[in-house]
Amino acid sequence: MSKNNLDDMINRSLELRKKYHELEVQHHGSKWTVEEDALAFLTDAGLVDRYTMAQQQRWPKAGTDAELKHKLGENIWWLIVLANRMDIDIKDALDHFLTKTENLINK
Repeated sequence: MSKNNLDDMINRSLELRKKYHELEVQHHGSKWTVEEDALAFLTDAGLVDRYTMAQQQRWPKAGTDAELKHKLGENIWWLIVLANRMDIDIKDALDHFLTKTENLINK
């Protein structure tokens, strides 16, 4: 699969989430709710902030570039997963946001 194809990335993301759901059922008897997924996303979003601060030398932790890269990818993954679970087309949502914002900025 091409790492540059958004459709491939979305499909891979959703397949990976299915695997995590299987582990959740195995270990906890049920898969996470949408709210639990959202909380996990927010936790990871907070880590993007912390690793960004470290990368920009505003937080005393060195060597976080790999962690930052991982968390940036994970946050995109979570957005894809959350959109899917709430029956929102992530590509349509992004296009809508970009178009609306471009129209506001270009006025």
